[in-house]
Amino acid sequence: HVQLVESGGGSVQAGGSLRLSCATSRFTYIRYCMGWFRRAPGKEREGLAATSSNGLTSYADSVKGRFTISKDNAKNTLFLQMNDLRPEDIAMYYCTADRIPCGPLSWSDEDAYDHRGQGTQVTVS
Repeated sequence: HVQLVESGGGSVQAGGSLRLSCATSRFTYIRYCMGWFRRAPGKEREGLAATSSNGLTSYADSVKGRFTISKDNAKNTLFLQMNDLRPEDIAMYYCTADRIPCGPLSWSDEDAYDHRGQGTQVTVS
């Protein structure tokens, strides 16, 4: 079965950077939608960014200009480069994947994805 395993979380000072990785197994589809979400205590889950085989790359307003999503197809790995981290970025971050290419609205709906990882914690002080 498909597995997504995140890594790269940790604790940084405000203004710092982290690069999250999402290693996938058995997810080698030509058509795909892959995204990053986060959930902070007491807050709703938030779609942060997505990239798709149809060329779509989208970001939430809260991270636009600070976070960059990318995908290494050769390594079947999804990345999230996070710069200028702020205390409000504290959350559990997790990646998602689906065989259906992203739509302009569906990318931020976690229910649209069939697969998700366990997450990696990010703390900003």
